[in-house]
Amino acid sequence: MKISAESLAESARAATSRGLPPVHDWNPPDCGDLDIRIARDGTWFYLGTPIGRPKLVRLFSTILRKDGDRYVLVTPVEKVGITVDDAPFVAVDFEKEGETLRFVTNLGDEAVAGPSHPIRVERDPETGEPSPYILIRDRLEALIDRKSFYRLVEIGEHAQYQGERWFGLRSADVFFPIIPSAELP
Repeated sequence: MKISAESLAESARAATSRGLPPVHDWNPPDCGDLDIRIARDGTWFYLGTPIGRPKLVRLFSTILRKDGDRYVLVTPVEKVGITVDDAPFVAVDFEKEGETLRFVTNLGDEAVAGPSHPIRVERDPETGEPSPYILIRDRLEALIDRKSFYRLVEIGEHAQYQGERWFGLRSADVFFPIIPSAELP
């Protein structure tokens, strides 16, 4: 049987009811790779063309799983590999609610930064440019978009972290380091 985006969507619809399906419980046969790619900006492509149906992209995002270093779309009956340029989601906004930071992704997922949804920052070794991420669900991260990151930096703080001064963010009683602090003692 040849796997296509349409057949995968049909299987996903059949497996999805309310909420996220239990993809971590499914162990179907691996059917190879499908020409689906998620670009760094969060755009999903099929056969090189952007998928223009937001409901279909949302459906696919609910059956996304990360197996080792490989991203797969999984249903109870099939599993196919896809390409993810950076992170499968983009955090496009956040709200500060009391002592927490609630993020929302380009596909409507929400996560409150804290022990279950940590923030991390990778730096480009050549340019030093930061790439901030938040864990959305089970090994699936969102790249925090630039405008949100700038807003986060505005509310950041200097604090002791593992014996050193760091500039970072606090949410749900957790401090997330961004960069060693340049603040004088």
